Amino acid sequence: MIVVEDLARRYGDLEAVRDITFRVGPGEVFGFLGPNGAGKTTTISMLCTLLAPTRGTAAVNGFDVTRNPMDVRRSIGVVFQDPTLDEQLTAEQNLRFHAYAYGMARGPLAGRIDELLALVELRDRRHDRVRTLSGGMRRRLELVRGLLHRPRVLFLDEPTLGLDPQTRRLIWDYVMALRRREEVTIFLTTHYMDEAELSDRIAIIDHGSIVCLDTPDALKDAVGGDVVTVKTPDDAAATEELHTRYGITPEAKDGALTFRVHRGDEWLPGFVRDFPMRLVAVSVRRPTLDDVFLARTGHEIREEESDDHATMGRWRRMRRRRR
Repeated sequence: MIVVEDLARRYGDLEAVRDITFRVGPGEVFGFLGPNGAGKTTTISMLCTLLAPTRGTAAVNGFDVTRNPMDVRRSIGVVFQDPTLDEQLTAEQNLRFHAYAYGMARGPLAGRIDELLALVELRDRRHDRVRTLSGGMRRRLELVRGLLHRPRVLFLDEPTLGLDPQTRRLIWDYVMALRRREEVTIFLTTHYMDEAELSDRIAIIDHGSIVCLDTPDALKDAVGGDVVTVKTPDDAAATEELHTRYGITPEAKDGALTFRVHRGDEWLPGFVRDFPMRLVAVSVRRPTLDDVFLARTGHEIREEESDDHATMGRWRRMRRRRR
């Protein structure tokens, strides 16, 4: 459904996206995981025909984003990072305006609106003005609007940004229910690890480049073992003992020692039994996507200003200084 080859986008001297290549299959949930400013929104904007690539090619539903932009737009639904509903209109009026813009037939429209609003539990709010709806309700309404014209691909750009954790979980319940019902391919950008876990495959992007791409489990397996954390009365002595006995050099962090071993749940009982020093606490866990990101990029996922809007802002400031 999506084919991207050596796609790049430059803003003056700033290269926001650097020669990325990937494919997304029909019905797949494809996660684009990265920190703010990594190039996620720039990529999704090119795929949705809102930005022209500097170089490279991209096709959505078989249509080239540069040569056939109208065919691409008819094939996609989009939930943008920033709200785009008309707050003065009712929920249903927003949907009917969207249907008009897409040239949808009036006959089946009422039934289509009714079934989608019912699915996201907004049917009883259809006549309420958008300004009276909560943030979570507005996001649900935007999901319905994005799917109203039966697109083949649904783009979700940071769909739960600014929502509380409980509302975020509810939004994803609705997203996955809509995916199953509509049989739609989903392209998701996020910097939330728990959201990325819902993807069939994940591409991790950092500083405009894709650093790895695979299923969540495969990415975690490639990190190099389960994470073991131990607390002891003497970290220096424990570090030396771990190195001497097991060839392990742990990392000291937050008052504990952390290291990786393969099949940690099988390794741990023997370690607890044989380790000569007193252990205050021991734990083992599977690697997380945070661990994957740190291992592949060398830093933790960053919380910066606002994705590629920050990049474009810096570019505009640079242009103003040159004038």
